[in-house]
Amino acid sequence: MAPRRPTMNDVAALAGVSLSTVSRVVNGDGAVRAGSVERVQGAIRALGYRRDHAASTLRRSDRASASVGIVFEDVSNPFFSSIHRGVEEVARARGVLTFVASSDEDPDRERELVHGLCARHVDGLIIAPVAPNHAFLEAELEGGVAVVFVDRPPAAIEADAVLIDNPGAAAAAVDHLVAAGHGRIGFLGDREALFTARERLRGYRESLARHGIPYDDALVRLGLADAGASNAAAVELLDRPDSPTALLTSQNLVTVGAVHALQKLGRHHEIALVGIDDVPMADAVEPRITVVSQDPVALGRVAGEVLFARLDGEDDPPRRVIVPTEFVVRGSGEIRPGGARE
Repeated sequence: MAPRRPTMNDVAALAGVSLSTVSRVVNGDGAVRAGSVERVQGAIRALGYRRDHAASTLRRSDRASASVGIVFEDVSNPFFSSIHRGVEEVARARGVLTFVASSDEDPDRERELVHGLCARHVDGLIIAPVAPNHAFLEAELEGGVAVVFVDRPPAAIEADAVLIDNPGAAAAAVDHLVAAGHGRIGFLGDREALFTARERLRGYRESLARHGIPYDDALVRLGLADAGASNAAAVELLDRPDSPTALLTSQNLVTVGAVHALQKLGRHHEIALVGIDDVPMADAVEPRITVVSQDPVALGRVAGEVLFARLDGEDDPPRRVIVPTEFVVRGSGEIRPGGARE
């Protein structure tokens, strides 16, 4: 029986690098750190590995896959699907395909998807991260994969990130509600493990402090991952004898749940509401929903532009790009205590 031919996986294991790093060294697909190149070449010599030229001809002659991978928390969320649209606009103009997948808020799945996409030789990655540590991407970065994070920054590595001013968005909402006469402003927030949730809570607290309003933990509900949880939390909060006169909701699904709760309780003309992130049909309910609106398509477009700048050879230090928000006055945020309108 003929001995088994060594594979790229064997080379990667011996060299102590990722499969994609071996592939890039073998195929000359991008910049790889000198130390990694030496380890891979040493492993190739030690194992007697021979490149499969038949398989390699399936790659493009310009040694690029003309594809980028995108990993989001949930591609069905309108916010993330809009980010995808923005990335796609930039990629399509360059003749590049996008492959998108959902991590389902699972760090292990996120890691699995990243490695799976890299094994398929994507040229770059755009990630809305959920993992508490992204050191697992070091090997891919060393191997020449361009990586840009969107909506949230990475943890434990340095990489480009495209974000909004999260504390500023929450502070603008509080400022607006205080100007309308509110001193008891409830906060309905996402999971504290998320960067955006923590930063928006920080902005809420800092704005209250600037206005001389004491922070009251009894007015805050966190860990709300969907509209159902937000609905229940809003009903419970508004059923208190010392209920708030206004609500700040920290993301689009939380806003949807709060609107349903206000409608169900018949208090939608009494309790002011400002949401962060716009929501579908915000103009179709009564009162219409006032929001601090991000432009998710613009987030995706900017993330795509940053990614392709890296692919074109930009080697500046990693940076954070802040995309502006817009305050959209529609009616729900202009209700004064007691139900009067501004």
